[in-house]
Amino acid sequence: MYISEIYTLLDSLSPFSLQASWDNSGLNIGTMGQKVDSIALALELDSTMAQHLEPNTLLITHHPLIFSPLKSLDTATYPANLIATLMQKNCALIAMHTNFDLTHLNAHFAREILGFATTEQGIAQHCQIAPTPLLELAKSCKKALSLEHIRFVQAEQNIEHIYIVCGSGASYAREITTPHSCLICGDVKYHDAMIGKSNGLSFIDVGHYESEREFTKILQSLLKIKNLSATILPNFSPFSYL
Repeated sequence: MYISEIYTLLDSLSPFSLQASWDNSGLNIGTMGQKVDSIALALELDSTMAQHLEPNTLLITHHPLIFSPLKSLDTATYPANLIATLMQKNCALIAMHTNFDLTHLNAHFAREILGFATTEQGIAQHCQIAPTPLLELAKSCKKALSLEHIRFVQAEQNIEHIYIVCGSGASYAREITTPHSCLICGDVKYHDAMIGKSNGLSFIDVGHYESEREFTKILQSLLKIKNLSATILPNFSPFSYL
């Protein structure tokens, strides 16, 4: 197939026009007129994956390979080293990032993984619940994701509103003004936590990778409905713990 055909299909599933202004979803590597022999899916491209990728493959990732404008292509450094490997193999890369968060991933994570009956509120998923201790919610998330540890920030004892954003969602905290609220996301920084606690907003940090790892399964099932087969490549969190 031509990349243009696949791109059009992906755009119908999750319009690229919905991506955040700072994002770089869409065709990162390759040309629309390029032919590909196979489709592979991954959360993110890494060096091992690039080395083992079959020639003439279209890789569809969640995280864009190129975020900031490139001033040079030093192929000894990221991301130019991965770009060079893909181009040598005539491979292409399309990213479906914040557009896919908005149309599929956040809702899937909130409902199918964490088990909340949510409604969309911008990029976030929102659920109003009976007053529930934050510790109980944190334990529920820990169990649902099979985590050994989970971080949380308690601003209030009981929670009545839950907001869920996959990935680095802590910046959404400024949008939340409802009392007794908790934001479930990944990558909560120290100052995010301090500001949230001061403003009465609790956090449950479920991890970046852990909140987004279902991306490939969701997209594979969507492509299968359209009679397109895609191989899921292994991804993993870059962190290790003692």
